[in-house]
Amino acid sequence: MAAPSPTDRKFLGRLPLPERRYLADALRTETVGGVLLLVAAVTALAWANTPLSGSYESVSDYHLGPAALGLDLSIQHWAADGLLAIFFFVAGIELKRELVAGELRDPRAAALPVVAALCGMAAPALVYVLVNAAGNGSMDGWAVPTATDIAFALAVLAVIGTSLPSALRAFLLTLAVVDDLFAILIIAVFFTSDLDFAALGGAFAGLVLFWLLLRKGVRGWYVYVPLALVIWALMYNSGVHATIAGVAMGLMLRCTTREGESHSPGEHIEHLVRPLSAGLAVPLFALFSAGVSVSGKAIGDVFTQPVTLGVVLGLVIGKAVGIFGGTWLAARFTKAELNPDLAWPDVFAVASLAGIGFTVSLLIGELAFAGDAALTDEVKASVLIGSLIAAVLASVLLKLRVRKYQAIYEAENRDDDEDGIPDIYEEDNPEYHLRMAAIHERKAAEHRERARAAGAPRDDADRPA
Repeated sequence: MAAPSPTDRKFLGRLPLPERRYLADALRTETVGGVLLLVAAVTALAWANTPLSGSYESVSDYHLGPAALGLDLSIQHWAADGLLAIFFFVAGIELKRELVAGELRDPRAAALPVVAALCGMAAPALVYVLVNAAGNGSMDGWAVPTATDIAFALAVLAVIGTSLPSALRAFLLTLAVVDDLFAILIIAVFFTSDLDFAALGGAFAGLVLFWLLLRKGVRGWYVYVPLALVIWALMYNSGVHATIAGVAMGLMLRCTTREGESHSPGEHIEHLVRPLSAGLAVPLFALFSAGVSVSGKAIGDVFTQPVTLGVVLGLVIGKAVGIFGGTWLAARFTKAELNPDLAWPDVFAVASLAGIGFTVSLLIGELAFAGDAALTDEVKASVLIGSLIAAVLASVLLKLRVRKYQAIYEAENRDDDEDGIPDIYEEDNPEYHLRMAAIHERKAAEHRERARAAGAPRDDADRPA
């Protein structure tokens, strides 16, 4: 059976089977990574708020790397600029795949998630600006509450045990992909320091070589990994944030399949690199970025200082209202019909979950207030608290609908004919119904035999119910 085109599906309707399988594989890794991220964040907070806090600072500030190449960086700096480049490389592949083979390939189908993501970034920024305009705070942190952390959000889903329908998970993932795109643009445009054009030219030349090698079909990690490291180092020294190099290389990979291929090169590489990103790079970044001093006074300051209050309200209120409002307006004006199995409160619950802005929010907070260590720590604390509030709120809202979600989830995964394809995707396949008829006939024959064994007369045992 041919999969429906994106424009034939209802909003939050059933995904095509290949998209569903890709989503399940991607989210499985992200969920595990999200749990590790959560563990890393808790570890960082515990480490930074015990008598061992001095060792945390010592390790975070320890420098290593070749100074002659401009890479004598602290451990924390390596985590933010080096390891996160891996995270953004995967984000680049995800974005490329969504654009050529996923939910964003058709402009009409992409309108809803794109508008939702844009509103979900504009509204938190507006909330932050309004709070700081009223309180005479700094406008430098306007971008901090704009990002969504998909791994942390999935970790919350794993912890609360909500069997979220695949359409809602896909919506959340697509939101995060578009969110990452605009976060990348924000970092590139607003957090680029004085440019070194020689280094930038070298990075650009390296990217061109990377693209040419891909076009020529050259294979081998021993070619691409050293080249990627050179591109990253040149990008770092150019003044452009080094993670942009990761995104650029991810976007260059081919994410469409050719004849004889079961997976595109982009999907294959993403499958290999995603565990490294979700399981090592992002948790280590969290370990050396989330370690802030937490006390009663510090928590109180989060809710009384305009900068930190703006971040919290941006994540908790701005994200939920922005994504929900943008989605509703887009659906209203495009006349997209909501999946009848779901309701608008489900969209609001997912929008609230998107208020978890951990990884990229922490990164932007470090960039926005790089010259003020005390304010940077306060902003980090506000990101943690805002993300925690958003997680609790979303958990409550999702739990209210858990029975409905479980019923949808079970229907999506039922495979009575055990052919590896959920039955819901074979409703128009005659062979499926013939297989099911044979299965029911075998079961009927078994029950007739049991009826005879239990003493039923042969005529009664053979009579149809």
